[in-house]
Amino acid sequence: MATIQVEVPDETFVSVRRSPEEVATEMKVAIAVHWYERGLISQGTAATIAGMSRAEFINVLGTYGVSACQETVEEIREVLQRG
Repeated sequence: MATIQVEVPDETFVSVRRSPEEVATEMKVAIAVHWYERGLISQGTAATIAGMSRAEFINVLGTYGVSACQETVEEIREVLQRG
């Protein structure tokens, strides 16, 4: 697994009242949700990036206001019609 370094001003941690580790975790979750919402990655991949189970990730999607279902109503209807 690759490691990415991101520089964040020290005062940020005081402002958000989070430790560097907590900020790193929140950043991983946020990017996983963002990429999932854009349809770039699956729920499973997003959960792995976020460091949680798929069920936990689905719960997190709700807190971000992101649907766990990426298909449109039309796409679901097409699948159902095909049987």
